[in-house]
Amino acid sequence: MTFLALDVGNTRLKWAQYDAPTPGARLLAHGAVFLENIDKLAEDEWSTLPAPTAMLGCVVAGDAIKRRVAEQMELWDVSPRWVVPGAQEAGLSNGYDHPARLGADRWVAMIGAHHRLLARGLRKPCVVAMVGTAVTVEAIDRDGRFLGGIILPGHGIMLRALESGTAGLHVPTGDVRDFPTNTSDALTSGGTFAIAGAVQRMVENITRHCGEAPECIMTGGAGWKMAPSMTGHFELVESLIFDGLLEIASRRFAV
Repeated sequence: MTFLALDVGNTRLKWAQYDAPTPGARLLAHGAVFLENIDKLAEDEWSTLPAPTAMLGCVVAGDAIKRRVAEQMELWDVSPRWVVPGAQEAGLSNGYDHPARLGADRWVAMIGAHHRLLARGLRKPCVVAMVGTAVTVEAIDRDGRFLGGIILPGHGIMLRALESGTAGLHVPTGDVRDFPTNTSDALTSGGTFAIAGAVQRMVENITRHCGEAPECIMTGGAGWKMAPSMTGHFELVESLIFDGLLEIASRRFAV
């Protein structure tokens, strides 16, 4: 039973095929395309894949993107299924005021992080930072309750906002410096420090609330850029959303 997992973000569609819908399944193939290239998947990257038996994905890009993905999946006899956050799933409780309004990518990443800790025998609070087009920072207590999270702009949005609202800031991306001495480095360092500071604030919040320091996990397309600038230790896990999709799929497609 092969399983296709999809993570459709604001910029790219990432996919992975596994030999089973279960945690620890063997990865058979994977890839990523920008959203403008979705319509070529069936004739390009997916054309040589064995037909998946089941599919599950999370999408934040809207119904139009869902329809385009469904059209590409007509290559196989499998119906697209999408995660919609609810009150609870896979051992995680959703503390959002309106659970279904929580971003599916946030929910799936938290499920992946929670089970990653459980697999190591850890029952501790957790902070999950996802760094992409936007940045989200979530807090989960030791019992698997999602306490809440924050959303802030990613690097690109911050820079575009500054360029559109401030004269003279159309400069190349710079480097992260403790004490920037040119505008390029000042912009890059400012965005990086803003994200790092927001994450650190959530770490302090959950430490105070739960009475113990959390485990910290980072993911997202730009996670590798942020990791060196974090003040505390963060485990960088690129596959976190796929890990969460496998956890959910193991319950939905159990035989």
